[in-house]
Amino acid sequence: MQVEAALLFETTEQIYARVFQYFKPRTAPPRIRIEYKKYANADSRISLTEGTLRVQISDMLEGAPAPVQEALARILIGKLYRREPDDRAVAVYRRYLNRADVRRVLHLVKQERGRKQFRGPAGKHYDLHRMFDDLNVQFFGGMMAEPRLGWSMRPSHTTLGHYDPSHNAIVLSLILDAADAPEIAVRYVLYHEMLHLRHPTVHKAARRCVHTPEFKADERLFPDFQEAKSALKRFVERKRG
Repeated sequence: MQVEAALLFETTEQIYARVFQYFKPRTAPPRIRIEYKKYANADSRISLTEGTLRVQISDMLEGAPAPVQEALARILIGKLYRREPDDRAVAVYRRYLNRADVRRVLHLVKQERGRKQFRGPAGKHYDLHRMFDDLNVQFFGGMMAEPRLGWSMRPSHTTLGHYDPSHNAIVLSLILDAADAPEIAVRYVLYHEMLHLRHPTVHKAARRCVHTPEFKADERLFPDFQEAKSALKRFVERKRG
């Protein structure tokens, strides 16, 4: 009990010094500089240069409990030395971020600080506004409120679409706004992102379920579901060359 009580009064710098020695027991701890930055997300960065361990942490985590700070320290210092993340540390950190009150703060801060840059919904080949209206009537009885819609600033082969709840925006990759992009594939990607409005992410302790069983069941209602996925896969592979 005395050891646990002592840990509660450690400074964040002392936590990082102790965790550093866990990873490098034969090396004297470097100077440690902790900075809390006004990031739009719960981001953190770490570097070791000229004998100083510099850690930049989102100011949203400044008041996090000591066990959470230690979990983050283990994750960051492990990353610095290319170690696999400690499962227990990851679980503690994720469990904290998944708390309803913390998620609420992260959501509000992202709205206030984050910038969402994307092109308008009318592309050169596909109009996301018209496509949304069509899918809305077909699958949602026309009752889904339209979020912000648009194309990404740059084409991406990996992130073909995403829904950002903080900015209430659906953004599709610019790679899909092409003459050779199969319409069924573009419609499928947009429908997939629309389902995120109907089935929000579920947070349970350290787990975050983006695609719930209900989400997956509704996804399969898309006409020619397998054909759409296959067409999308062939198109992306062709673009990658």
